[in-house]
Amino acid sequence: MLDDSLFKKIEKKTNVDKNTIVSLAEKLKKGNMKDEATLSEVIDTLSKMTGKKVNKDLKEKIIKKVVNDDIPQNVDKMF
Repeated sequence: MLDDSLFKKIEKKTNVDKNTIVSLAEKLKKGNMKDEATLSEVIDTLSKMTGKKVNKDLKEKIIKKVVNDDIPQNVDKMF
């Protein structure tokens, strides 16, 4: 497991606590990344973590691209 000091540094820099990070990692580890419900949960969690709103259309676009293996090399081009 990662050292708690690393989590403290991450939390200080991002305001995201260890439990949230671990929870997201578990979702990603256990989840099927082709499952729309799992992807939706991950997007919602990341949205809350970053404080950035993801509207319904963008969320659907992201899910569709992930499910269809259509992820661009530069993900920032999606936004």
